[in-house]
Amino acid sequence: MVSGGGQLVAIIGEAKYLLRPSATDTFLNPPGDTLPFVRDRSGRIVAFKENGEEFARLSSNVPNSARLLLKPRPDSPNGKPVVYRYVPPPQLSDGIGVSNAGRTGLSPAVAEQLVNGVINGTYADVRSLLIYHKGSLILEEYFYGFNRDRPHEMRSLTKSVISLLAGAAVDRGLLSLNEPVLHRLGYSSVANPDPRKATVTLTHLLSNQSGFACNEYDRASPGHEMKLFETADWVKAFVDLPMIADPGTTGSYCSGNFYTAGRIVERASGKPLPEFADEALFRPLGIRRADWKWNYDLDRSQRNTFGYVYLRPRDMLKLGILIQDRGKWKNRQVLSSEWIDAAVSKQSRIDDSDYGLGIWHRWYGMPTPTGQRRVDTILLSGNGGQKVQLIPSLDLIVVSTGNAFFVDSPINDMLTRVLLPALMKSKRTN
Repeated sequence: MVSGGGQLVAIIGEAKYLLRPSATDTFLNPPGDTLPFVRDRSGRIVAFKENGEEFARLSSNVPNSARLLLKPRPDSPNGKPVVYRYVPPPQLSDGIGVSNAGRTGLSPAVAEQLVNGVINGTYADVRSLLIYHKGSLILEEYFYGFNRDRPHEMRSLTKSVISLLAGAAVDRGLLSLNEPVLHRLGYSSVANPDPRKATVTLTHLLSNQSGFACNEYDRASPGHEMKLFETADWVKAFVDLPMIADPGTTGSYCSGNFYTAGRIVERASGKPLPEFADEALFRPLGIRRADWKWNYDLDRSQRNTFGYVYLRPRDMLKLGILIQDRGKWKNRQVLSSEWIDAAVSKQSRIDDSDYGLGIWHRWYGMPTPTGQRRVDTILLSGNGGQKVQLIPSLDLIVVSTGNAFFVDSPINDMLTRVLLPALMKSKRTN
């Protein structure tokens, strides 16, 4: 727990959660759970409670790494907020081409407006922003103590990574999209037996159409991820769930689908998923093993890290370029174009959005001189603002990381208010 700027926040790993006061010595976390603080006889706070479990206060010292999470950038020596002036990204030996803003149609002034909006709090809790336009990286900036060498948790963007790894397994002939797959898990029996479980395919899992009683948008759902996280085997807990729909008929956003798909890839490849990821995806993209993290144990020991992969923003961009180029990286076909086409095609419907295989389709409504225009995106997304957004109509990829959990991502406002209007105007005038 850290206080700063008149707020109390909880920091778990690198994630920061605002706590809202609800009563004396009692706060609510973002999902609405009650967190009462415990005092000793002298009135000193010595612990807090969550779901009936007590956590003792370990220290009154707050590490600097936690303090950095409270402010986008340190103030200037005179105590005033810094003002950003555009600096082009450096050319590194990672295979990503760079250019200056202005050469591709985005002015330095627009880049400065975006970055200064993060610094002054207009767009809160954005930790990185990368803009790749017309084949070049033209903006790369970091905030809240983060930098280009520090991997960031991907949250549910991990689902997109699992989808790409499933594609690698299919490309190698280890799996196929439309074969029943749950038998590959090796469980001798499952609870809530249902003949429909024997028909669930990889496509059903990756398109969130498995039919299991699992919905992340409903905390009362039997398969909600917070319930799976408390079990000894998340995948077993998932396949033990009852079925509520025929596979392939109903879209329902469910993390268990992807944990299960990842476990199936492990068993088909004979390797832990991070090892298969290194071999089949990351190394071919020039992403070094030392530059990413992933614990895929899928048991209660991961209840605070959730089995998510950690990637650097430039490496997130490589995933976007890979999808943009239909599975190709630097003239090497890393994944088949057929898999990429299947992954980005519209396979199901989740609430009001189209969904592929671990990849969203979202759109922005943009006013133009000739009326409202729809700008479509292909989106890899994780809670908090972890995003790789491909916007084909503008030859644009936007990468971000952030800490905007359980609220609308400020990245959306940055695009609709500043970036997209500027690029659309530039396109009309060129």
